[in-house]
Amino acid sequence: MAVYTHVSNTDLKTLLQDFDLGELVDFKGIDGGIENTNYFVTLNDGAGKHEYVLTLFEELTHDEMPYFVELTTWLAERGCPVPFPFKDRNGIALKALHGRPALLQSRLSGNHIEKLTPEHCRQIGAALGQFHQAGLDFYMQRQAHRGVFWWRRESQQIASKLSDEDAQLLRTEVTLFEQLREQPWNLPQGAIHGDLFHDNALFEGDQLSAILDIYNACTGYLLYDLAIVANDWCVNPDGSIDPQREQALLTAYGEVRPFDDNEYLAWPQLVRTAAMRFWLSRLIPALDPNSTQKIKDPEEFRRILLQRIKTPAALP
Repeated sequence: MAVYTHVSNTDLKTLLQDFDLGELVDFKGIDGGIENTNYFVTLNDGAGKHEYVLTLFEELTHDEMPYFVELTTWLAERGCPVPFPFKDRNGIALKALHGRPALLQSRLSGNHIEKLTPEHCRQIGAALGQFHQAGLDFYMQRQAHRGVFWWRRESQQIASKLSDEDAQLLRTEVTLFEQLREQPWNLPQGAIHGDLFHDNALFEGDQLSAILDIYNACTGYLLYDLAIVANDWCVNPDGSIDPQREQALLTAYGEVRPFDDNEYLAWPQLVRTAAMRFWLSRLIPALDPNSTQKIKDPEEFRRILLQRIKTPAALP
């Protein structure tokens, strides 16, 4: 979350005229994050003050947004702790500010957790299982913004900027995933979060209260989504995996959505693929001297990938 597009008091009051949520009390930009502009918004409906989040989408187009509006509404209606967009008095949720798609959403309570425990991992595992189960019969589909075709293209384009060893490592991992896709395994697919790092979750005390930032969601392998979570929530500083946290995550997830036989075969590669994907997405801005994107250390995911290769993963 960050502020790339500045919203004025007048802008916000004009937007709010379409809603029946109350009068503007205050608003403040939210620092951090990478892709979107976000503001905390306080409104008073006469009975008291209520908190919202206004998001302006810097990369997604207006035409791409209905998928996210419908998905978050669908998940929230099925008990998943995700923010959902409010509709105006004409039943319209998707708005525009300064030429960018905009949504006004509920602000869910809680705080980010930095010191992750097996209990935190157990809760996010169960919640992700619920997310996947709820999304299995979601009626819309979306191709991944940074999926296998993007990996192939971008890994080739940056190869000349890497050491021979790293360029070959990227090529190998892209090829291995393509080979996995060709297997007749029919791995379960559905709506996935796509970016459920621990800073995209909130806890009240030690209780999970919210899953945030659904805007990398797409149709994909459910197990790949779990691999993304495992590579962030269960990792040690050296890139190795904490077995207690990972077992808590995987066991809780499997109790909600049991694994099928072929997922046991795919898991060792999917955790490698997930590590490769985020290594690559961090390498691109880090190697671009003109990038205005917030730079995150790509070496973190290279270490995770090498550890996943050295110590193959297994589902419980």
